[in-house]
Amino acid sequence: MIRFSLSVAALLSSSAAVAQSAEQPAASAPEDAVAREIVVTGRGLADAPGDRAYAVVTIDRARIQANASNRLESVLADVAGLQQFRRSDSRSANPTSQGISLRGIGGNASSRALLIFDGVPQADPFGGWVAFPAYATGRLGRIRVTRGGGSGYQGPGALAGTVELESATPDQLAPVQASVAYGSRDSVDAQGSAALVRGSGFATVSGAYARGDGFTPTVAQSRGIVDRPAPYEQASGALRTVIGIGATTEVQMNASAFTDRRDRGSDFTANTSEGADASVRLIGRGRWGYSALAYLQTRAFASSFNSINAARTTAIQSLNQYNTPATGLGGRIEILPPLGESITLRLGADIRDVSGKTQELYTFVNAAPTRRREAGGGTTTTGAFADASLVAGDVTFSLGGRIDWWSIDGGYLSERPLAGGAALTNLRYADRDGHETTGRAGVAYQPVESITLRAAGYRGWRLPTLNELYRPFRVGNDATAANALLSPERLTGIEGGVTLAPAPGVTIAATYFYNRLKDAIANVTTTSPPQILPGVTTYRVRQNLDAIRAHGFELDAAYRPDAGPFGVQASWSHTNPTVEGSGITAALDGLRPAQTPRDQVSGTVDWRHDAAALSLTVRRIGRQYDDDQNTRVLDPATTLDGYAALPITRALVAELRGENLFDARVEAGISGANIVERATPRTIWVGLRYGLR
Repeated sequence: MIRFSLSVAALLSSSAAVAQSAEQPAASAPEDAVAREIVVTGRGLADAPGDRAYAVVTIDRARIQANASNRLESVLADVAGLQQFRRSDSRSANPTSQGISLRGIGGNASSRALLIFDGVPQADPFGGWVAFPAYATGRLGRIRVTRGGGSGYQGPGALAGTVELESATPDQLAPVQASVAYGSRDSVDAQGSAALVRGSGFATVSGAYARGDGFTPTVAQSRGIVDRPAPYEQASGALRTVIGIGATTEVQMNASAFTDRRDRGSDFTANTSEGADASVRLIGRGRWGYSALAYLQTRAFASSFNSINAARTTAIQSLNQYNTPATGLGGRIEILPPLGESITLRLGADIRDVSGKTQELYTFVNAAPTRRREAGGGTTTTGAFADASLVAGDVTFSLGGRIDWWSIDGGYLSERPLAGGAALTNLRYADRDGHETTGRAGVAYQPVESITLRAAGYRGWRLPTLNELYRPFRVGNDATAANALLSPERLTGIEGGVTLAPAPGVTIAATYFYNRLKDAIANVTTTSPPQILPGVTTYRVRQNLDAIRAHGFELDAAYRPDAGPFGVQASWSHTNPTVEGSGITAALDGLRPAQTPRDQVSGTVDWRHDAAALSLTVRRIGRQYDDDQNTRVLDPATTLDGYAALPITRALVAELRGENLFDARVEAGISGANIVERATPRTIWVGLRYGLR
């Protein structure tokens, strides 16, 4: 159970009672005091003007709220080309498969895009995946996706782009709001929040809960008696306080926690994720702008795995990953010197230290484990950066660079028999360190008001995760070995595009890109396991490929007139990715990276009027391969989602949501025995939403 304290909100209430409201200054206040009213937003520093040179997509709060699944990963699917490693969502997927990426550069469950929430990196400190149930959509005010762009002022790790999540601001919050829905397969989805807003600050407390009996992931044609529905139960909560200090400074304090329990649809496949985050950020918006951030993250993960016979009549436990604790600690500082209205310069430094380990029981004999494994280590990345924007009439220039110093240390792998005796494996890996220099440059030219031409080039990098370096794992009859000698991934890319605004409320953006990801980390199939592994039919080793090349184009269009209730948005990504391989990876040369479709399409038509809303969303994902050798084909899929909101009273709204309305088969994975797993089938929700105004 997660408990929350309202003591911070109460403190804010009492301290703000003596403060004058920014919107209603005292009649006797002097004229200059009124001019210097306190404006508290809860957000970070303003977006860099030079960002207009890159491919940026913004998802507003209205769209975040009007979503059929009410889940972050579904909202992000509006941006074609932004994908998880697998097609399943956070109700049925293994959490370790939910890394995010962009532009077809592939993945292996670790994120190749940088995800930040109110400035704090969100990737799991041990594995690099994303804990999607931690982010209730009701907490979010804006999502900003930058495709490409390399590792800029937001931090390292942005190989394929950056996804910025921002908390809701005071103008987006109701004093009290809540929603509850009942759905297919005895599912419940509930969220609630309370906001206290005073002249010099605000505080919010929010919570979310979801559960369901789940569907059977294995498709009917592949099922045996071991297959059953996969239930889930998830909860999250957050406390956020923002206090104005003077007219131009505010302090932001965040605390959040989540728990996530899922089952994979057969015995011995339960998994649990838990975590808590805390951060403090100081924002200054005076003549000298500045930001100072410190944060702490803790994570714990446990998962069990099984081995199923060919007839799918029996399942035996093959691995018990009973504890995977991890910690992320970091901070950043940034200043914006006053250089005039046309020049914006951001100077700063950041640091992130992560540590973690996995503790596992394995080699089961007569349903009992006989061995114990422990593996882990730590990494530290320290960086310094500069990013400048220059607006010169119709032309905007962007130029930035950063240097990062990294270290990998304390790595080890220990395997011992539970009965006692000598260690089977007792490895201590040599510490390593190095540095990476990356940057980006772009230009945007607006010859006329309705046309903007863009061009950019960039470099980015990513350090291997502790999971990739040290943890071997097994899923069913497929086993994968870690590799403590992995090198960092490095990406070089260029892009060019045009943004058109031919009429009020109409935007069309087209971008062509070319990326080359050197030393891409992949799970490479081999026929030579170092030891006999009972029941294993497919064996892989994490390796650095020579490279992955990806080129293609993205098309985004939107129609939303200011005075009109109707809106349309569409997104299309077409990517042609290819592996470059030699030596041990020579067999992969010329193939497509696993889990990478050529085409992704998303389109939404909606109508809004006050609290009433209707929308239909169609999504298409092309054919892709489930394995590195391109032998397991996942068929293309098209889904249709729907959303409707009907006001009952001024504060109460009835909601009807539908996911995958035509019950399309969305294939998410194929095991070594050609067992097909599917993503979410048709799911219908009926609910109520209340908002005190």
